[in-house]
Amino acid sequence: MGSTADIEIRPAAVSDAPAIVNCLTAAFEPHRAQYTPGAFADTVPSHDAVCLRLQQMQVLVAAADGNIVGTVSGACHGEEGHLRGMAVLPDWQGCGVAAKLLVAIESWLASRGCRRITLDTTLPLQAAMKFYEKNGYRHSGNVADFFGMPLLEYVKQI
Repeated sequence: MGSTADIEIRPAAVSDAPAIVNCLTAAFEPHRAQYTPGAFADTVPSHDAVCLRLQQMQVLVAAADGNIVGTVSGACHGEEGHLRGMAVLPDWQGCGVAAKLLVAIESWLASRGCRRITLDTTLPLQAAMKFYEKNGYRHSGNVADFFGMPLLEYVKQI
């Protein structure tokens, strides 16, 4: 592991799809037992689903020495942006990679006219919730069903 100074944030390419799947898998695997099978499958998409996401959303990766250590996706619909698929490899968690990814995707969304950003998370991801709250996101009070699990919406005005 290096420092965040060594991290490059860039748009993902189709050739990055296997590394994105690996990153999502590694980040969410410790929580698999707390997810329903459907929720885990949606959270950790297949190679084909990542390729589809690359067509539908802005997907960013954090790379260190050419290796992908984190990822996040965002889409802008009018003045509202939505984030999904934030993940950092376990060895890189707590090193500022997620913060760099979040700033980059928020900047991208803002540049497209977004004034509000939403994201959804699940109860097992307590550390993620604290991270989002530290970065200005607040639980909206909206809770949806996510393959049999509560899905909590967070929102931030930008």
